[in-house]
Amino acid sequence: MKFSLAGAPHLPASRTVGEVMRDVIYALVPGILAYAWFFGIGVLVQILIAALAGLGFEYAMLRLRGRPVQPFLGDCSVLITAVLLALCLPPLMPWWATVLGMFFAVVVAKHLYGGLGHNLFNPAMVGYVVLLIAFPAQFTQWLPPRGLAESGLGATGALQAIFTGALPGGFHWDAVTQATPLDLIKTQTALNHTIPEIRQNPLFGDFGGRGWEWIANFYALGGVWLLWRRVISWRIPVAMIGSVILLSTPFWLMAPDVHPFPAQHVFSGGLVLGAFFVATDPVSASTTPRGRLIYAAGIGVLTLVIRRWGGYPDGVAFAVLLMNMAVPLIDTYTAPRIYGHPK
Repeated sequence: MKFSLAGAPHLPASRTVGEVMRDVIYALVPGILAYAWFFGIGVLVQILIAALAGLGFEYAMLRLRGRPVQPFLGDCSVLITAVLLALCLPPLMPWWATVLGMFFAVVVAKHLYGGLGHNLFNPAMVGYVVLLIAFPAQFTQWLPPRGLAESGLGATGALQAIFTGALPGGFHWDAVTQATPLDLIKTQTALNHTIPEIRQNPLFGDFGGRGWEWIANFYALGGVWLLWRRVISWRIPVAMIGSVILLSTPFWLMAPDVHPFPAQHVFSGGLVLGAFFVATDPVSASTTPRGRLIYAAGIGVLTLVIRRWGGYPDGVAFAVLLMNMAVPLIDTYTAPRIYGHPK
């Protein structure tokens, strides 16, 4: 009797790409709702613009490359890129800038490298960094959190600002925008103000930035759900956040007037979002167990270096892209030994 033989893998995949991507979107919902609560509906508009632009660019590139459209549009991967990019942008970012960011994310960072599964860099972070470098003025237009705004724009005012670049009559950009907590720390410490003095500003909350710390908590809640669903590995978020805490604690203990409390680093900016949703990208992240620890710890260290001595107040996106470049080398030297083969 003859039996038909087939190559590995012999077990069917437990989840499809689309199922994994949809789980990630579900996990982001609490953070998105918290973001909209504290900073208005602008973030929802940015997500919609980025999603529509991303689907359009994805469709166009698939047709140009002669690839099937339905499987790739249906796997929700481009929607993850759109949501992550939108969450990194100021809520009143001009619509054309969001579209341009998605062009670099989908066309340049993804399809010019071969499409899904072949990109070296995280597409959303590529789009974000391009916009941050090219249009720095637009990234100074962050809204103050709920409770601190002198007068709210409302939904109509936000839509007008996004699609026309102008505010409603009676409003001025200086009156409706404010520096982020990380930006305030960076600029004020450069002027020789101490951290306790800076934190007297009502922009700060209990641990991090007012509003931002709650958003980070909801991102973490979604990240824990992804861990429970086994969509992501614990190694990357633990190593990334842990390295920031371990490295920043001695500096804070030695000079608390100059260096922020470690929780300030965690609950301000994009560290928690990056740890659970960006650095864990299955394509651009390290794939070996030890490699994931090294990769994520490197992101944490570079984030602190950029925040303290670099030219940008946050640094998570730059740290992710720099470590993306190191992933092939990390995976090469941390590959587990194959059973039956010498080291």
